[in-house]
Amino acid sequence: MRARLSDIAQQAEVSEATVSRVLNDRPGVAPETRQAVLTALDVLGYERPARLRKRSAGLVGLVVPELDNPIFPAFAQVIESTLAQSGFTPVLCTQTPGGVTEDEYVEMLLDRQVSGIVFVSGLHADTAANHDRYRALIARPLPVVMINGYVPGIAAPFVSCDDREATELAVAHLVALGHRRIGLITGPDRFVPVQRRVAGWRAAMARLAGLPEAELAELAELTLFGVEGGEAAAGRLLERGVTGVVCGSDLMALGAIRAARQRGLSVPGDLSVVGYDDSPLMAFTDPPLTTMRQPVIAMAVAAVRALVDEINGHAAPHSEYLFRPELVVRGSTAVVRQPAARQPAAALARSAG
Repeated sequence: MRARLSDIAQQAEVSEATVSRVLNDRPGVAPETRQAVLTALDVLGYERPARLRKRSAGLVGLVVPELDNPIFPAFAQVIESTLAQSGFTPVLCTQTPGGVTEDEYVEMLLDRQVSGIVFVSGLHADTAANHDRYRALIARPLPVVMINGYVPGIAAPFVSCDDREATELAVAHLVALGHRRIGLITGPDRFVPVQRRVAGWRAAMARLAGLPEAELAELAELTLFGVEGGEAAAGRLLERGVTGVVCGSDLMALGAIRAARQRGLSVPGDLSVVGYDDSPLMAFTDPPLTTMRQPVIAMAVAAVRALVDEINGHAAPHSEYLFRPELVVRGSTAVVRQPAARQPAAALARSAG
């Protein structure tokens, strides 16, 4: 037990005496400290004492896309931790191509009698999907909260990053660096976040870069999310003379950097690249990625609080909460390279000859 107390105390960053008080269900421990100890128990694989297990407020489903994109594990981690602090046990459901579908996960969660479900970038973001599935859940009634996507007429809280503002800020950053031919690389246009990014990019390009609508059509590439989609789209845009690209995800941005390098171009010397998400490790890529940061912690905490309020009978406003993105400037963007700047040197070389 001594070794276990030490391990738990280290994991929870509290004293062994505090761990002992929590395990013995004694008073005098702050709720957040108590939860930190219980979370440490779970992380280390120790079974909670029976006297503490009865405090669980129930199960909550968390349905997320594949975990290949690091932004989704980031959301899952904060949501799970925040749920645990409220006494709920999260049940993580991860989708993979060809694997269990969102609807199948929902059926499994209903069989386990979950108290509510959080959907992250699910079918609620797909305008081509049938959204009656969510109306049926709400009619049960089952509290649900949806992150990054919006469906009008659904009586549930929605939490989103302001995608339109994100692309406008990204374009403004590149325009300030002298870029005018700025491409957009993002996913299929049936998704609500993509539609908003395209709208923001078009508005910013017309207002800030002064490009006519006729030129914008060839500068937007809607492709598959991921590194490969970003790489293929960037290759096409480079052939059309772009000097900067705004991407719909960090992974797409990494694909764009790969496409530039395969053509012997440098980033940011020949091509400036802006990502989206500021997912973990983007500060350590080569070059470190300039990106639009989603406020993951604030969004996840707001989603959980709204869900817990719904579960407790205190209905949260059934509307969309938009969170402001943040431009994080790193090493993948720079002042546009002007060919005219090299002319004096060329002229000097001719005169010397």
